[in-house]
Amino acid sequence: MSALDAIRTLLAEVLPQNRFQAARLGALGPIASLEDFSARVPFTTKADIAADFAAHPPYSSNLTYPLARYTRFCQTSGTTAQPLAILDTPESWQWMLGNWRRIYREGGLEPGAVVYFAFSFGPFLGFWTAFEAAASYGCLCIPGGGLSSAARLRAILAHRATALCCTPTYALHLATTAAQEGISLADSAVRKIFVAGEPGGSIPAVRERISAAWQGAEVLDHYGMTEIGPVAFQRTGQPDVLWVNEDSYFAEVIDPHTLAPAAPGALGELVITSLGRTAWPLLRYRTGDLVQRGPSGELLGGIVGRADDMVVVRGVNIWPSAVDAVVRKIAEIAEYRVLVSRRGEMTEVALEIESPDNTAGTRLERALTDAFTLRIPVAAVESLPRFELKARRWVRA
Repeated sequence: MSALDAIRTLLAEVLPQNRFQAARLGALGPIASLEDFSARVPFTTKADIAADFAAHPPYSSNLTYPLARYTRFCQTSGTTAQPLAILDTPESWQWMLGNWRRIYREGGLEPGAVVYFAFSFGPFLGFWTAFEAAASYGCLCIPGGGLSSAARLRAILAHRATALCCTPTYALHLATTAAQEGISLADSAVRKIFVAGEPGGSIPAVRERISAAWQGAEVLDHYGMTEIGPVAFQRTGQPDVLWVNEDSYFAEVIDPHTLAPAAPGALGELVITSLGRTAWPLLRYRTGDLVQRGPSGELLGGIVGRADDMVVVRGVNIWPSAVDAVVRKIAEIAEYRVLVSRRGEMTEVALEIESPDNTAGTRLERALTDAFTLRIPVAAVESLPRFELKARRWVRA
């Protein structure tokens, strides 16, 4: 089914029954083309969704079917706003599992693999869909649950896990824990590491450091959100791009300031329409994530950052992903934190690092100066927080 046909089918199912979408679209009428869809259907923003949740608690009015048809509950992380409780029917849930199976298939994972899920199972969509999709794909799935990092490592080795699912930060943290606990990753059977939640999987320096720590395992990035499900995948052997699953999503890239379509190859904000999640649909959802689309629709370098994450320091644009790329080239830095402050009208940044090497700070300062043509102070501290889920390294005063 083409994207246009999928959009028409979606609208025919949703508009007669979904109060949120009906109120926004009214008497929309027939959609003539994808360009017509983009011209006549308004963007949906996180603020729009939050306002609807506030007006219609606890599950919003973006429900296409009677409540009795819904069987799955998940919740957004709440990193940028109040957590939102989102429901799915069995049909919409199975649609998302199908998208996840494609992530595994494109990443070269074979049925029969032993997959270890190194996270605690909270109410977040990605955990449950990743696990259930792998099981339905024919893999042996082992949950890390509430185990410590050392216990998870021992389980990975004992069960001969061949694939690992976690955040990029946690993959590195597990390697650090292995060294501290005297656990040899040379005995690991892990050959694939599926990461998400942060841009690290598409940053060469981060990806290479994870792979080296895990004895050459292939690191595969993917992208999704609780609001829209699993959207994009990385193909095995193609580490520098993400591909939108265009069978399931209609993707646009816009200039976040003018809201016009971004010029070909230009950096812009990713806008997503989920074509098969009829139970809780989103049309033209502004993700806030910045991408650069290639000539075949691929996302070059994955997710570059978020529209509101960039910091301008003395006229220089600094992205968290760019800082991460510099830091991860210095293997002796175990963890870091970025402090953002204001001095009068000026924005300033400084880094704190945790490292056993007392030269690491000086080397990092030089590397940051080379990368940004700025002097960014670096201070060594005794310890910094560790993160199992999305890392929160940028602290604003």
